Amino acid sequence: MIVAIASGKGGTGKTTVAASLAAVWPRPVVAVDLDVEEPNLDLFLAPRIESIEHAWLEIPVPDPVRCTLYGACTELCQFKALGILGGRLVVFPEMCHGCGGCLGICEHQALSSGKRELGSVESGMAGDAHFLMGRLRVGEAMSPPLMREVLRRLFALLGKGPCDAIIDAPPGVSCPAMTAVAESDCIVLVAEPTPFGFHDFALAVEAFTPLCKPMAVVVNRAGLGDDSVEKLCRDKGLPVLAHIPFERDIAQRYSRGEVIAHASERLGEIFVSLAASIPALAEEQSHA
Repeated sequence: MIVAIASGKGGTGKTTVAASLAAVWPRPVVAVDLDVEEPNLDLFLAPRIESIEHAWLEIPVPDPVRCTLYGACTELCQFKALGILGGRLVVFPEMCHGCGGCLGICEHQALSSGKRELGSVESGMAGDAHFLMGRLRVGEAMSPPLMREVLRRLFALLGKGPCDAIIDAPPGVSCPAMTAVAESDCIVLVAEPTPFGFHDFALAVEAFTPLCKPMAVVVNRAGLGDDSVEKLCRDKGLPVLAHIPFERDIAQRYSRGEVIAHASERLGEIFVSLAASIPALAEEQSHA
């Protein structure tokens, strides 16, 4: 079972929930930080990193001797990563998505395979849990290719034996967030009951519903703001699995990088109950 912890807004408490769930998960689990632009799950789980590997994206390298400027590759590329300028084929590596289509379509073998660094994939152990994290190279514009590399390694781990995965997804509703939840069995949305939080939560519900995956909600900072999040959940048929209270002590522990499920018996019970409710959620048919 793969559980994606997502949110429409950054700073909602997504990593707080992911770290605490990983800490109390009752079965073997992989904690995955797919927020590769700003990974911080490691700050809470303090994993023992055992491996750091560079991740690469395949890009085309033109051979000006073989190239006839026929242009099939430039017509194929939807991202304008290749162009004919000044009577020669030019590649823009930062715009290449690494699909490899241009390499396959060239009849004159005028393109060979090169590579561009995306970032790194770090793996290790956080207590009894496996840990995976992607870290995007500074200056790299596209995070989904690195996220897919982290997911590839996650699937390799899951293939070795019975194990679940908890994914800390990037915030928002754009391509990175959709990439993070696409392979999950269920989505747990973390929402903040403030006007700004409600706005982005509603966007997340709208964006993820077409994926037809079971979804549920954790209300963080419960007691702050109003009941607009709860009302939307009732209207959309989204179960609210847990409420994390809005308390100064929790904020202080979070700021110190503590796993709040360990902060008190009461909070521990909230996350143990949340972990127990997720398998049933994953087995449900989509509410959509």
